[in-house]
Order: sequence, then structure tokens, then C-alpha cells
Amino acid sequence: MQNRASDTHPATDQPPTITVLIVDDHVLLREGVRAVISAHEDVEVISEAGSGGEAIVAYTEVKPDIVLMDLQLPDMTGVEAISQIRLKDPDAKIIVLTTYTGDGRAIKALRAGASGYLLKASLRNELLNAIRSVFHGGKHLDAAIASDIALHVLDEPLSDREVEVLSLAAWGNSNKQIARKLDIAEETVKGYMKIIFSKLGATDRTHAVTIAAKRGLIEL
Repeated sequence: MQNRASDTHPATDQPPTITVLIVDDHVLLREGVRAVISAHEDVEVISEAGSGGEAIVAYTEVKPDIVLMDLQLPDMTGVEAISQIRLKDPDAKIIVLTTYTGDGRAIKALRAGASGYLLKASLRNELLNAIRSVFHGGKHLDAAIASDIALHVLDEPLSDREVEVLSLAAWGNSNKQIARKLDIAEETVKGYMKIIFSKLGATDRTHAVTIAAKRGLIEL
């Protein structure tokens, strides 16, 4: 296995510098993260990427200790980028840095291999602690996200088919249109919707879509 950048530093009394790759398609956000990190001697930004594809290439080239990953990228989702990086290096340490709240998105990212999930609103207060914690083998969840996950931990999750049905409903498709698109009976769609309402505690389609979107269970 290849050594990481920080593993190649000569032995000194100082702790190793934690190297970071920032992945976000907004230049100003990357500059802001770099500014926060630059004030600390034990952490260094060594590369940046504006897309998932660039992130995968950059990771392979510089092997950072930590990747800061946005979820919304122009060519793929952050979750897909996390999965591909972890496929190349199962030891990759990745922290999601996003504006998206909701337990659904966080769980997807954690299942893909992320070690942390931080909201951009908490960047100045929590970023360095998150980087250091994950670097040393820990996990870091934004408090609001941790609360959302705990709130729904006992809920029965939506199946892939139920997510598919609700996503189509969110785009304005009727039960008949959903049935046609999925090549299933309209009564089957109605059955799925009843189960979805029950699982989400929703009273109607609009309510179900609102709840699922807020939790990150579907994308609008």
C-alpha cells in the first residue's frame, strides 16, 4: 500500500501535517475553506477539485490524508465520488462538507464510506476538529445531523422501489403515469403510496414529498 503524504515527513518532535483535498465546484467556498485551514500549522491544503472526476484524479495523484467532499457536483454526486475513491483506496478518509441537512443524505454518505458529515454553516467552528478527529481514526457528525439520524433510527426505511415511486410523484406524475413508467399496475402504485404514507407519517402525496425531500430521501 502506498504511503500517504504525511507518512513521508521526516521524524521530528512535531506532529505530522494533515494534508487535505478540497472538493467543491464553487471557487469561493474552496477559498473560504483554505482560509480557515491556513490559520493552523498542523493542517495543509495540498489540492483542490471542482468536480467528482477531478477529485478522483487528484486523490490518486496526491494521496491526501483527508478529503473534504461536497455532495452536489457537476458531473456526479458526492456520494458517487466517495464510493469511487473508496474503491481505489479503502482507507481513504472523507468528510462531507455540505449545505444539505437531513438524515437520508447523511446515511447515504456514511454508507458510501464517509467518516464525517459537516454542514457548511458549521465550517468555522467545527472544521478543524472534524479534520483532526477523522485523521486520528474517529468519526465526526454535525450535531444537527446526528440528532436527525437518532430521531429516525427506528423508522422503517423506504425501499428502493418506494423511493422510485415517490420520486416520480414528486415530479408531478399521476399514479397512472407512474404505473406506465415503471411497467406495473396502477393498483400496485396505490399500494406503494399507502405504505409510503405510513412509513413517513404523511397525510397525502404533497406531505410525503415534503418530508422525504427534507430528509434527503429523494432528490427534487
